[in-house]
Amino acid sequence: MQFQLTDELIEKVEILIEEQDDKELKSLFKEYHYADIAEILDELNQDEAVYVIKLLDSETTSDVLMELDEDIREKVLRNLSAKEIAEEIEELDTDDAADMISELPEERQEEVISNIEDAEHKAEIKELLAYDEDTAGGLMAKELVKVYETWTVAGCMRRIRGQAKDVTRVHSIYVVDKEDKLIGRLSLKDLITAKSDQKIAEISNSNVDWVHVKDDVEDVAKIMQKYDLEAIPVVDENQTLLGRITIDDIVDVIREEADKDYQLAAGISQDVEADDSILELTKARLPWLVLGLFGGLGSVFIMKGFEHIMSTVPSLFFYTPLIAAMAGNVGVQSSAIIVQGLANDSVKGSLLNRLLKEIGLSLINGLALALLVILFGFIIGQDTVESVAIAVSMMSVIVVAALIGTFVPIILDKRGIDPAIATGPFITTSNDILGIYLFFVLAGLIIGF
Repeated sequence: MQFQLTDELIEKVEILIEEQDDKELKSLFKEYHYADIAEILDELNQDEAVYVIKLLDSETTSDVLMELDEDIREKVLRNLSAKEIAEEIEELDTDDAADMISELPEERQEEVISNIEDAEHKAEIKELLAYDEDTAGGLMAKELVKVYETWTVAGCMRRIRGQAKDVTRVHSIYVVDKEDKLIGRLSLKDLITAKSDQKIAEISNSNVDWVHVKDDVEDVAKIMQKYDLEAIPVVDENQTLLGRITIDDIVDVIREEADKDYQLAAGISQDVEADDSILELTKARLPWLVLGLFGGLGSVFIMKGFEHIMSTVPSLFFYTPLIAAMAGNVGVQSSAIIVQGLANDSVKGSLLNRLLKEIGLSLINGLALALLVILFGFIIGQDTVESVAIAVSMMSVIVVAALIGTFVPIILDKRGIDPAIATGPFITTSNDILGIYLFFVLAGLIIGF
């Protein structure tokens, strides 16, 4: 049955903690997956969460800690000794261990690492900490199953049993030469069905996908998505096998990138959550609000410049919110499609063809909306010339807004700037200003100013 977090369950846990009924608490948590326990701990206060972490065994709580909300995990770790954290680290795969340690202050990191008893585990964690977190090296785990091309199938099976006990999931077996250079991969099926005296080189597949240790994590995600990989090996410039990246880590990368892009599109410049402090939320939101303010002030100055037209044709003034809304909406629609295409690596081909396609699409949409505006003007008894002037101006604004929404993300991407920024207030504000300016210029020309 699927886990359900209820007020009754939280209340029960809080009562057991208050009564220090450790036996009942252990019995209760034994029923739940570590991800469910983390969900429960997210609802407890700091002292209660620390109590549970110290009560349960490290094999369970190490996984629980990785599932906790980052802010809560930070508070919990702050209340554990370096030795207690090291005990949790010992139970984690190297990639998760490195992630947890990297969240600690530098002095605390050294103290925790010094308390890790497994020398090999300690060395591998230190190696991973040296890589940038946004690279394949910062994402990979050292745990994997590798075999040498010169081994026989029988010898390989014996050695794999020793390696596999430290690997949570065996997605692939990697084949290396005597210098530990990646030269192929081996499926469990091929290994099991092969003759015991066959050499690994005879049954391995040399066609193996890999990523470089310094590759960007987004590029790694694209490769794994393209080829439907559950895991991918990581190598250095000498093709030496260093580790592997599994699909669960890539899912986290995709989710984090989607969250960041969503916040950029909404006009939030930093990675924040609803539970963050007022100061952090203000710092994330205020820059875009300031941009919107200046954009609005720019529109005011533009409208003041056309005051003589509005005084003669007052109806133009009442259509300015419509023009601004259409310009912003069309720009966001166009930019959202391009940003999605850039993220999926599907924006390819000639820019001229994309330009012509966008012009054609915006002309069709603009014409349909322009006809509706003319019909609206007819219904309310508006002067026909004014209605046509407003409709034509709006149609022109739609075309220009679509082109800006298409090419701004592409330009940003080519300059190494996250194109998701183009789907938010940036594109809306710029299109508002330009749209209102074009509206008054074109409408004025048609009406006769």
